[in-house]
Amino acid sequence: MSNHDYLGVAERMKTQDYIDMEDRYGAHNYHPLGVVIDRGEGQWVWDVEGKKYMDFLSAYSAVNQGHCHPKIIKALTDQAQKLTLTSRAFYNSVLGEYEKYITDLFGFDKVLPMNTGVEGVETAIKLARKWAYTVKGVPENQAKIIFADGNFHGRTVGVISASTDPDCRVGFGPFMPGYEIIPYNDTTALEKAVSDPNVAAFIVEPIQGEAGVNVPDEGYLSKVAEICKANNVLLVCDEVQTGLARTGRMLASDHENVKPDILILGKALSGGVLPVSAILANDDIMLCIKPGEHGSTFGGNPLACKVAMAALEILVDENLAENADRLGKLFRSEMQKIADKNDLVTKVRGKGLLNAIIIKPTPSGKTAWDVCVALKENGLLAKPTHGDIIRFAPPLIITEEDVHWALHRIDEVLENID
Repeated sequence: MSNHDYLGVAERMKTQDYIDMEDRYGAHNYHPLGVVIDRGEGQWVWDVEGKKYMDFLSAYSAVNQGHCHPKIIKALTDQAQKLTLTSRAFYNSVLGEYEKYITDLFGFDKVLPMNTGVEGVETAIKLARKWAYTVKGVPENQAKIIFADGNFHGRTVGVISASTDPDCRVGFGPFMPGYEIIPYNDTTALEKAVSDPNVAAFIVEPIQGEAGVNVPDEGYLSKVAEICKANNVLLVCDEVQTGLARTGRMLASDHENVKPDILILGKALSGGVLPVSAILANDDIMLCIKPGEHGSTFGGNPLACKVAMAALEILVDENLAENADRLGKLFRSEMQKIADKNDLVTKVRGKGLLNAIIIKPTPSGKTAWDVCVALKENGLLAKPTHGDIIRFAPPLIITEEDVHWALHRIDEVLENID
């Protein structure tokens, strides 16, 4: 088939045709909602048949700046015409500028650039272990990393070894040694765990996003930081989803004035344009890793660096953390009013514009999935997690009018789901 013939077929394809093609040729490792998105702008997306939707998931918080933000696209296209990749075998003219910008912004000495969020977590694990052996004096191969149950840090074998989710673990063992899992939001359990002198780090999400926006008690993270410091254990905050203005602060840890020893960023670090991640730490930790001990061909590539700087500048210049804080409070307040009159919603929770509701099955057996399907039919895109939870995480550029527009559709769907 010629390219011209193929394009002619593509123009005649409908939603189900695209879904069937993915099902036929792609791995079945996702269960998407039945919408085929073709174009995005700001908080809106359009499907292949031209229907318009408000995106209330933001690619799991990767699109905080909105779809195809013109400043990010300009940074991408300008740099793409000049230089895209050198590898780290050579210096390039953009990496140092990016490194200075991001370390100044977050107040760390050094950054180690990677690509995906899970690579950031893997990098943090390696760095924490290296620090434990070279600085803390833990005997070789005895370092322990503490994680919280209910976590989601990605899907590599090294990371799912810390998971308590059967979907992530079953059928993928054996798992990485040297991990201990404790209850989330439990500082007593943490105190007991870190009393072991071989513990290198505690890796934690300030709010557990994939778990259904599980918000810990106020003061949890500050107490965690205190415990880690007292026991010479590194606090590693995975802010891949909660960071970059999503929760109403530049970092979720800022809510409690906590500065982690290692910070992991990803997702919105590129505004959804490229895979870009990073870990940040001070010299006494970061310089434990020497040349040849860790790296990535694409990590720190000029294209990613330019995109990341533009993405971060937008968060600052457009006051998106402040917008997320203000509109998140409005969303939860109004969503609670909807919940109070509709007993299908058993809980409303969140921080900033990272929110969730818990849905109990309707008398006819409708679930959170059915609610999301109905929301899609009404022009609002969201996705369930863990069966009964719906996460609401729109781009941070939304307006008060957008929030009310979305709430009206959520209210209508919940009233009429049966």
